[in-house]
Amino acid sequence: MVPVTDEPTAPSEQTPDDQPTTERASTERSSTLPPAPWTRYVAIGDSFTEGLWDTSPSDPEQCRGWADRLAETFASRAQAAGAPDVTYANLAVRGKLLRPILVHQLPQALRLKPDLVSMIGGGNDMLRPSADPDEMARNLEDAVIRIRATGADVLLGTGVDAADSPIIKVTRGRVAVYNAHIWSIARRHGAHVLDLWGMQFIRDWRMWAEDRIHLTAEGHRRVAQGALVALGQQPDDIAWETPLEGAPAVARALRARENAQWMREHLYPWAQRRLTGRSSGDLRSAKYPDLTPVEPRDPR
Repeated sequence: MVPVTDEPTAPSEQTPDDQPTTERASTERSSTLPPAPWTRYVAIGDSFTEGLWDTSPSDPEQCRGWADRLAETFASRAQAAGAPDVTYANLAVRGKLLRPILVHQLPQALRLKPDLVSMIGGGNDMLRPSADPDEMARNLEDAVIRIRATGADVLLGTGVDAADSPIIKVTRGRVAVYNAHIWSIARRHGAHVLDLWGMQFIRDWRMWAEDRIHLTAEGHRRVAQGALVALGQQPDDIAWETPLEGAPAVARALRARENAQWMREHLYPWAQRRLTGRSSGDLRSAKYPDLTPVEPRDPR
């Protein structure tokens, strides 16, 4: 999770199709690209990997998200090439700190005998002033070593650059330290890195949902393309990093109303959960706890 708390136009008033986007590649491009080498993909993490605010086309109550989209692309390319079916599990649960991800989700993931594990977390930790990026990195490296010892590949992810957020930018220093550790860990152990910090399009507020904490469907789509590139694969959309066209100006009065609504509907409930020791992930379980065949879908 990477909260942003600046002053965007409320994304909830726009659907992904209404938002200005880069030219999207068709499914034909995906079908002409070679299959990825992985057939047993397991994703672990928090709300970012669970896919909040990107709903499944088959079930509006179910999250989709960048990891689902990545698995779907693997499946589309495998099917087109007549390669073995791709299976996928997503153990991510919203609100989780890094340590619970590593203590609870990682052992479950390893029991599934994956050949690829995406392990992205720490955003919730960074919101806490007591967060220690050095200790987090030590725990993360131990987890990478465990995964690599099985022969599986690992996809890590950096934190997002919150320089444009007047509140969350106070976390920028410790996020940068943690990111530096991630790159070093990846180099030492042959892991891949999803460079969220370096994705300029993510700094466009229209990529964020109305809670200003999670990505929109378009944001998740683009991150999935970035994950393909991080893994050494060709993207479906060669223009996935292209910034959106300029946003229209927002009247000050409208912006003030939007900010007040955001504080009432999102900031205060989040703060109340923190004060009472509750998490948005309490009593929730993984959406895809077992490896299951993936249905190929349009990458859009």
